[in-house]
This record gives sequence, structure tokens and C-alpha cells, in this order.
Amino acid sequence: MAPGRQAAVDGLGMAMQRYQRSVQAFDDAVGRRLGLNPSAMRCLDHLVGGPCTAGELATATGLRPAATTALIDRLVQAGFVERSPSEADRRQVLVRMTEDGYRRVGEFYGPLVADGQQLLRKLTIAELTAMREHLEAITALTERHTDAAKG
Repeated sequence: MAPGRQAAVDGLGMAMQRYQRSVQAFDDAVGRRLGLNPSAMRCLDHLVGGPCTAGELATATGLRPAATTALIDRLVQAGFVERSPSEADRRQVLVRMTEDGYRRVGEFYGPLVADGQQLLRKLTIAELTAMREHLEAITALTERHTDAAKG
């Protein structure tokens, strides 16, 4: 690889590490303000996209089923989530964020998203598409390595 290209790749790698650390620090700070641990924050992150089963949340958080149930119980008690029967299969229970949960989480993430939208307005559709495709590719790469690390 040409020295200039290697320097650019190295710089991008360092910038990605700084970004990952900044996201983690933000999530940790929000979790502290909300009184939630990192597993609870990951759980809520997944629920923002819509209801999930306890099994799906166990996979998402990396917790065992009993620990996931205890986590959901704590989030229900704190008013962040609720359980409800699935409309597709009444035997299945779904966990969903409450309106209050969305509001409380949104107090912190809403301004971050709004500021991020301002940054993205400067990019062309082609740049946004390239960025999305790259993020999808590196996410798939990370997921493959996560699976390998799990054994």
C-alpha cells in the first residue's frame, strides 16, 4: 500500500476508534442520568426500533434468559417498558417501550440526533449512500468477528 494511502487508512481507523469511544461515553453518561446500566441501555436501544421478545432482547444484550427477565422486570418497574401479548401469537409476550420511556430517553438522544441531522445536511446523496454502505459493511465485518470471538 502506498505510504499516503496507509496514512489515510490509519487516520480513518483512529477517527473511528475516537468515535466509538465518544458514543460509549455518551451512552454511559445517559445511562447514569437515567439510572440504567449498560445492558439496560442496550435493551432500550433495541426497543427503539419496535417491540421485541425477551429472547430477542437476550440475544441483543448478551444476557442469559433469567438475567434478561430480571432486566425487563426492572425496566417495567422504572416505567421504561411494558409487556404485552403479541397480536400475531397471543402465547408470545412482546416488550415495548412506553411513551414515558421514549420521552425520557429522547430528552438525551433527541438533541444529539437533531445536531447530527445538521451535519448530514452538508453531504450529497451520493456521499450519504457511500457512508451508509460503508457502515453496513463494517457492521457486518464486526458481527462476523463477534461471532468468531464467541466461539
